[in-house]
Amino acid sequence: MESLRAVLNSLFDSFRDLLPIIVVIGFFQFAVIQQPIPNFGEIAIGILFVVIGLTLFVQGLNMGLFPIGETMAYAFASKGSIFWLLCFAFALGFGTTIAEPALIAVAEEAALVAATGGMIVDNPLSRESYAEGLRYTVAVSVGIAIVIGVFRIVMGWPIQYLIIIGYTGVVIMTAIAPAEIIGIAYDSGGVTTSTITVPLVTALGVGLASSIKGRNPMVDGFGLIAFASLTPMIFVMGYGMLV
Repeated sequence: MESLRAVLNSLFDSFRDLLPIIVVIGFFQFAVIQQPIPNFGEIAIGILFVVIGLTLFVQGLNMGLFPIGETMAYAFASKGSIFWLLCFAFALGFGTTIAEPALIAVAEEAALVAATGGMIVDNPLSRESYAEGLRYTVAVSVGIAIVIGVFRIVMGWPIQYLIIIGYTGVVIMTAIAPAEIIGIAYDSGGVTTSTITVPLVTALGVGLASSIKGRNPMVDGFGLIAFASLTPMIFVMGYGMLV
């Protein structure tokens, strides 16, 4: 009975989170466009699937990704090997980013637009190569970002100075990069911080800060995602200048 109540509460929480979106769409559809929603039955079923999927996703984060990220952070901190900790940080950032569905979709769309605009040869092989290059560039940049963020936690450096330096680099690269790549670069910084990367990276930062004496998880544990969304902008603009 308790487990059933917990499942129902989770479903209600997910529906409550989606309710503002439903209200906004419904208002503009009926009050502004003043037309019935096409395929209402299919859309209602789709919303139900979203509620169920969101519920399962949140439960999965709490049961799997958050605990494993914190556990591995504790293990590496107790082992006392900065080298292996940084190797793990890079592998985690690279692995989670290369698997991001949002990044895959954006890379494929960018390759299609680049081919249509004449930036690359318009054939399947060229588009695939461009998309893969973009994905690997972003993944490497996020891996490096997590390494910097983890090293910052270990050393206790203030995050604001590193962020200022990073965004200074973004401004400089924006001034010299091709105009066609700038929008893709900025979007790449956003899509990297999505469903797979954020939970594991956040858990790593909080777990690491909690396991190091003198570190405050609230002050030192967060901020890794800021690096993960910052470095792809620089690297993708560099990729655009080369390709």
